[in-house]
Amino acid sequence: MASIRKRNNKWHAQVRRVGHKSQCNSFISKSDAQAWVRLIESDMDKRVLPVNTSILKVLTVGDLIERFRDNVSIHHRGKDAEVLRLNVFLKYDWAKLTLIQITPYTFVEHRDMRNKQVSAGTVIRELGLLRAIFETARNEWDIPLHENPLVKVRKPRQPESRTRRLEDDELETLIKVNLKCQDDWLTKCILLAIETGMRRGELLNVRKCDLDFKARVLKIPHTKNGFTRTIPLSSTSLSIFKARLKQLCSDNQRLFEITGNAFRLAWERCKQRAAKKIPTILELRFHDLRHEAISRLFELGLSVPEVALISGHRDPRMLFKYTHLKPENIADKLG
Repeated sequence: MASIRKRNNKWHAQVRRVGHKSQCNSFISKSDAQAWVRLIESDMDKRVLPVNTSILKVLTVGDLIERFRDNVSIHHRGKDAEVLRLNVFLKYDWAKLTLIQITPYTFVEHRDMRNKQVSAGTVIRELGLLRAIFETARNEWDIPLHENPLVKVRKPRQPESRTRRLEDDELETLIKVNLKCQDDWLTKCILLAIETGMRRGELLNVRKCDLDFKARVLKIPHTKNGFTRTIPLSSTSLSIFKARLKQLCSDNQRLFEITGNAFRLAWERCKQRAAKKIPTILELRFHDLRHEAISRLFELGLSVPEVALISGHRDPRMLFKYTHLKPENIADKLG
């Protein structure tokens, strides 16, 4: 409650509120007194009344991780990889610490240790996931943490984007080593990734009902950024899809009934076989085929909006990170 009274040619203001210390001040003008009252009341609104922090002595970091895993991660795209990462977190000693024991330095030590073991990109993703866990605990679970301990933890320097593209004979070798397979689904996925620029998860979720052969387009309802996109299809990709459809029974059946883990294992085995001829192919990631596809689209002469329509990038700056043109091809254009 605020009161403003004039006494002895001055305006005396007082603000009283339960749970807060009474505030008072004097001013020459009434407008100054009113402004001060608004400022003090606003400050009181922002202050948090004393809370019971005893729960911080009981809950552990592992408790937060498990709750996040079981209630939040399951709704995320790429949940399998995220759950796997969270389960690894639970094995660290700091997961057993109570929330009252946690400090930013706890995760500084973790960051420095991981910097020696994995790439900077992996460390950045781990810190981002941990930060999301604590932020969710503070904002949605009413855990009385004074601050998010990850806020003050400096992230490693962002690594330069990969420039890996297919080298001479790599594509031919990958296809050749799969010829002996009874179901050459991996070959089809490799070729489709290059033809369409689709991500692994998008390829594995394609269904018959997503394809429109008359219009020569494919609708991708579940993308990484959450936006549905429709992409045009080349003659090569149309042929691959048509051949694959002959093996399906229903419109809602996926063209590739493969789990993410099975795909990863098959891809690694394929590279191992190909490495007998080209050892450096072991460095190739499946996602590099998306880089290859986008770069080829630019080399074909497509405009930025046209390539963005196919790739799904909403920010041209992100699109250029995936674009790695071959200087020798540009030199040919210059004459």
